[in-house]
Amino acid sequence: MYSPQSLHRWGITHCESMERLAYSQALRDPMSMERTNLLNMAKLSIKGLIESALSFGRTLDSDYPPLQQFFVVMEHCLKHGLKVKKSFLGYNKSLWGPLEMVEKLCPEAGEIAASVRDLPGLKTPLGRARAWLRLALMQKRLADYLRLLITRKDLLSDFYDNSAVMVEEEGAVIVGLLVGLNVIDANLCVKGEDLDTQVGVIDFSMYLKNDIDDYRSGERNGQIAAILDQKNYVEELNRQLNSSVHGLQGRVNNLEKSNSKLIEELAIAKNNIIKLQEENHQLRNENTIILIKAQQQLEVTQVDVDVELDTYKQSRQGLDEMYNEARRQLREECQLRQDVENELVIQVSMKQEMDLAMKLLEKDIHEKQDTLIGLRHQLDEVKAINVEMYTKMQTSDDGMKQKNDMITRLEEKTNQITATMKQLEQRLQEAERDRWTAEDGARKFKHDFANKADSLQKQIAQREKQMLQLETDLKIEKEWRQTLQNDLERERDIVAQLSAEAQQINGLKKEFHRLQDENSQLKGICEEQEQALEELGCKLSESKLKIEDIKEANKALQGGQVWLKDKDATHCKLCEKEFSISRRKHHCRNCGEIFCNACSDNELPLPASPKPVRVCDTCHALLLQRCSSNAT
Repeated sequence: MYSPQSLHRWGITHCESMERLAYSQALRDPMSMERTNLLNMAKLSIKGLIESALSFGRTLDSDYPPLQQFFVVMEHCLKHGLKVKKSFLGYNKSLWGPLEMVEKLCPEAGEIAASVRDLPGLKTPLGRARAWLRLALMQKRLADYLRLLITRKDLLSDFYDNSAVMVEEEGAVIVGLLVGLNVIDANLCVKGEDLDTQVGVIDFSMYLKNDIDDYRSGERNGQIAAILDQKNYVEELNRQLNSSVHGLQGRVNNLEKSNSKLIEELAIAKNNIIKLQEENHQLRNENTIILIKAQQQLEVTQVDVDVELDTYKQSRQGLDEMYNEARRQLREECQLRQDVENELVIQVSMKQEMDLAMKLLEKDIHEKQDTLIGLRHQLDEVKAINVEMYTKMQTSDDGMKQKNDMITRLEEKTNQITATMKQLEQRLQEAERDRWTAEDGARKFKHDFANKADSLQKQIAQREKQMLQLETDLKIEKEWRQTLQNDLERERDIVAQLSAEAQQINGLKKEFHRLQDENSQLKGICEEQEQALEELGCKLSESKLKIEDIKEANKALQGGQVWLKDKDATHCKLCEKEFSISRRKHHCRNCGEIFCNACSDNELPLPASPKPVRVCDTCHALLLQRCSSNAT
């Protein structure tokens, strides 16, 4: 295996020695002279292409003359020593055969081969080979693909002679020189170019030198040396990335092994769940059989209990009717007694009110008698005063005239007092008459009340007789109740037997509940195992996502994404709007497709580039979802 650095150094350092050996062997072997000439032309074309591309300063296209001459020289080098193959149309020499074998040696070259086969304008194998060279150069993998090809001498022997350039050492030198083309950026349109009918003629006028060209070539050699230093740095970086890719692949293999172990554990858990489900099904069948038997026994006992209850209800119904009739009569007698007692209470309350009214009348009469006594005392005093005045009038004539007025006044007062006394006497007589009438009314009320009390006592005696009859009826009813209690005790014995049978049924129910608990425990175990399976499924999905992320990172590091060309896209892939001067084209750095500005206005860091780059809306949502799933 030749590395690109060793091939490039070997091609530069040993170029003069190869020329000297070529001149010495030219006289003996014409094929060696042809190989030397092709090596020199390849060296001149590659050097001129690198120098002109660096001075040109931008991306090369298909119309660039040094690039066209480079493809012509490469075509001659690949055609040298090519074997002729027979076909139905005659003899055929094709470059497409060995270049197509690169797809088997390097799977990454399969995209180029598939793109070449899908081009509609190519009809000949030579056109496909020319398209393959242009696509490999745009991908900057031409030297890598040819290096893989020249290392397989067993495959090249089927297409080339033993003295061909690709088989001899000159092919390794040319491949080493091709590594320097990785500094060139080319944008070639293969789809619209006629590659089947092109004539490959080498223009030697481009490689003739003069003094100015020598001076410029010195400067360009310095630039090439700087570029080669940069290339060596890039190759070293690529080597580190390859080592990281190998480490990631080892992690992927470990994850796949753990994934297979988890799948095996999942299969074992599923088998255990199936066994538990079968046991659960058997237990359910047994539970259903036990339930059916218990229900049958319950139905038989229920029928017996219903018959006994019907007989008991029929016997109880007659006794209840007799008891209700006696109870109704007792309730009526009690109501009558209550009414009599209420009337007695009313009469007692009326008597108390009459007594209170008599006391109030007596109190009023006593008060009026006190006022009459006070008035009589005043009248006696007035009479005494009159006597004294009369004696004084007789004794004192002189004072009589002076006191006539007083006497007249006193007489008037006496007249007034006598009038009031007469009124008071009349009132007293009226009060005495009222007193006599009230006493007569009280006597009559007492007489009537005594008569009513006698009648009520007679009624109470009658009620007591009725109560005695009811008590005898109650004794008879108690005897009936005793017989009923005896019947109830017999029925209780029957109920005790039935309760024993019910306890047996309860034992069956407890057994059924125990089986239900065991069934619930088995269900809990099944749910726990299902939860464990769900967790295993989540871990599997997370490991799959990690594997996909690692694979995408690996693709991004190896440059495996398809970079769509600007000329192949006329509409936005997401919104399908046509591109124009106002609606520009933008590449998604994740999937390589072309979108408009509205559909690719997102920036995210990718595994290939730590800085945020432009991505489309679909890739943006997918990457955010993966980041969130990795974060959880």
